[in-house]
Amino acid sequence: MDVRPTTEEDLGVFVDTVHAAFARFPETPDEDGGGVFWSVYEMDRALLAETADGRPVGTAAAYSFELTLPGGALLPAPGVTAVGVLPSHRRRGVLRAMMRHQLADLRARGEALAVLLASEATIYGRFGYGPATFTQRLTLPSGAAFTAPRPDAPAPAPGTVEVLRRADCGPLLEEVYDRYRRTQPGALSRPHHWWERRAGQPPVSAAPRYVALHRAADGTPDGYASYALADGVLTVDETIAADDAVFTALARLLLDHDLATRVVFRHVPPGHPLRLRLADFRAGEPGGHTDWLWVRLLDVPRALAARGWEADGTLVLDVDDPFLGERARHLLTVRDGTAVCAPTDREPDLSLDVADLGSLYLGGTAPSALVRAGRVRAHRPGAADHADALFRTARPPHCLHWF
Repeated sequence: MDVRPTTEEDLGVFVDTVHAAFARFPETPDEDGGGVFWSVYEMDRALLAETADGRPVGTAAAYSFELTLPGGALLPAPGVTAVGVLPSHRRRGVLRAMMRHQLADLRARGEALAVLLASEATIYGRFGYGPATFTQRLTLPSGAAFTAPRPDAPAPAPGTVEVLRRADCGPLLEEVYDRYRRTQPGALSRPHHWWERRAGQPPVSAAPRYVALHRAADGTPDGYASYALADGVLTVDETIAADDAVFTALARLLLDHDLATRVVFRHVPPGHPLRLRLADFRAGEPGGHTDWLWVRLLDVPRALAARGWEADGTLVLDVDDPFLGERARHLLTVRDGTAVCAPTDREPDLSLDVADLGSLYLGGTAPSALVRAGRVRAHRPGAADHADALFRTARPPHCLHWF
């Protein structure tokens, strides 16, 4: 078995192998994005696994993104995609060989971490990836009423909402999304040429997509909701808002939409206050709570030093990376929001797998939760609570980008 980088001449072979691995054929392009697999043509680097006689049997690729970290720093983040093995060659070590080759290549390029969206939750933990952001669906009946704000609550800034065709407002959406993703931990950049291909979620239905665009009082676009209406269900596949007031304004418009019996927000951050705004709390039906962005640390000290921190303290982490056959102990020292991470021989506070450290990295999972789950070992009383205080973020991580 040989794993090698692809060349431009290999693109057709790569794409054909991806489609064969997933038992999918190229979709007929539509006006709202061209189908789920159009982005396979947009990867920056790719690998082919071949048999000894040169037959392609597996693929793996990566895009070049930026990941927003707690504290607002932006870190390059390869987005792993198009990972597949032909049914005829599964369980023969092809995937393991490709993952090992890819991680070595990413490290050689100086990457501190990698990210992916997992098609199956049981696949990528063994390669060092851990679920780091989560999302859920929220279904509301059309016309659902909101509670009145407290009399002494500050009035939201005035704004306006207009409805546009998704195909006609790409530059506006790109502007709004880029401002949002720079402030939202866990968000990924979206390359300009992806917007030209009408990036975002795959089409939610055969119906055309529309956009509710919110503008601030000065006319600046500061939020949008991309949606489609079919069979009485208005499905919102992406909601971007500068703040909760903008999100609420968009939700009000969508809940008043004619011909809709219910509105489904497909990606709402866990803990979002929208449901608490309802006059009837039970009218909002949460569901589909699931992982979204998975993180794999490749350079633990550099990755931990890159993110911001909201509490001071020290923590000794004993990190095991069984897939790469590595184990190291790190002293994390945080002062005034900045961390230094260095090798140490001190006794550990926590022992954990690199995949679990990936889950903790963006603040979406508390260390104490993994201790209680038996995935992380705390070596002294109070260690888990101290780790919680260090890794906690004021703004929970969330990722909307599909790739």
